[in-house]
Amino acid sequence: MSFVEILKVIVLGLVEGFTEWLPISSTGHMILVNELIHLNQPDSYYEVFEVVIQLGAILAVVTTFFREIWPFARQKNGSVGVLPSKINLWVKIIVACLPAAVIGILFDDLLNKYLYNGFVVALMLILYGIFFILIENRNETFSFRIKKLQDLDLRTAFIIGLFQCLALIPGTSRSGATILGAMLVGVARTPASEFSFFLSIPVMFGASLLKLVKHGFGFSGPQWFYLILGMVVAYFVSVYCIDFLMKYIRTHSFRIFGWYRIALGIIVLMWFLVSSLLH
Repeated sequence: MSFVEILKVIVLGLVEGFTEWLPISSTGHMILVNELIHLNQPDSYYEVFEVVIQLGAILAVVTTFFREIWPFARQKNGSVGVLPSKINLWVKIIVACLPAAVIGILFDDLLNKYLYNGFVVALMLILYGIFFILIENRNETFSFRIKKLQDLDLRTAFIIGLFQCLALIPGTSRSGATILGAMLVGVARTPASEFSFFLSIPVMFGASLLKLVKHGFGFSGPQWFYLILGMVVAYFVSVYCIDFLMKYIRTHSFRIFGWYRIALGIIVLMWFLVSSLLH
């Protein structure tokens, strides 16, 4: 077990936790950070690592929004009953997750082979940064028809799920794609963000399970330690970031994240162009 590797894992966990819930693309950032501080592990291991540490981020959503998503409650007679409103929410979540689940399973290897590179990440960072700015400019004079999560209907949930498919392209941002899609179809910032968080639970859990099944569980002791450490770091940072974002959007728009994406995308594009010229 290497101390340097532990430091790298902590940095990667910090990056995952900070970027997973902000609409700036966690996958894109992880690809870029790995270019700078590459783990001294096989590529097959890192492919699993960058997906599985997202389980820590998922747990942050579960603990933060436990009351909103837990479908069971103790009745007055002491028995445990099911809350229809929570079951209704989970039906919408599952319906919204179906498109990305199908496309992800069918094209996972193809996406990894052709799209996981710096140029694609930079392009998507810039493109969706522009989208955020344009949509938030529109929102200044736009009245959202869905202002509470309870008012979200099944059809709108499915449409948001279609937008989530765009996040299969690295650099897009899963939260960014779903929040943009939700706002486009009339969902206000707060319920759009909440629903985006809830969609992450089955999507990211499924993606992690898929990677583990495809690549096996035959990791060494240190490799398991790195995975668990990355998840723990991602969890605690995610708790902070979720709380920050939910407070921020009550009085601010997503415009600043759009400008950040554009600036970072330009830097990344220049970085890879210079690197290719030097090599």
